[in-house]
Amino acid sequence: QVRLVESGGGLVQPGESLRLSCAASGSVRSINAMAWYRQAKGKERELVASISRDYSTNYADSIRGRFTISRDTSWNTLYLQMKSLKPEDSAVYYCNADVTIKPSIESPAWTETYWGQGTQVTVFS
Repeated sequence: QVRLVESGGGLVQPGESLRLSCAASGSVRSINAMAWYRQAKGKERELVASISRDYSTNYADSIRGRFTISRDTSWNTLYLQMKSLKPEDSAVYYCNADVTIKPSIESPAWTETYWGQGTQVTVFS
């Protein structure tokens, strides 16, 4: 099991920056990939950025070039550096982790997904 706790959200003006953090604890060595999602009011949750075990990254078109996802070597902390924020970036941002579960050598493996509680980002003019 993995516990995820986001922090760093806040109220900023357009053009400003924020850095979100996600602290992971528990079975972090079993994490395969982590990601940031966001959900604006009245909209569906959407993928913002993801990072895998080999540090390869993937970004949504809407934030490419403005946001950077990164992580430490041990999967203890995930970051999202956000620059040139726009009002449309306002949302609750969630941290997500895909974890491989394999109880024993003989048992099959499967993937479980864990979520944090979210942190609010509001960009207002």
